[in-house]
Amino acid sequence: MDRKPSPAPRGGAPIAGGALLALSLVTGSVIGVLKGQPSLGFIGGLGIGLALLLIVALIDRARR
Repeated sequence: MDRKPSPAPRGGAPIAGGALLALSLVTGSVIGVLKGQPSLGFIGGLGIGLALLLIVALIDRARR
């Protein structure tokens, strides 16, 4: 039986951006505590983390 091997998937494994989100949340909270505004730091970290996550997702999508 002559079977052709299936082609390898293009682009490799997807890039994980969740670590950037978690790191930005922790960093934002720590900076917020140091400035006396932990909630504002958390929200700022969340915004920056989501922006980084979106950038990573777009880069990963372009790779494929």
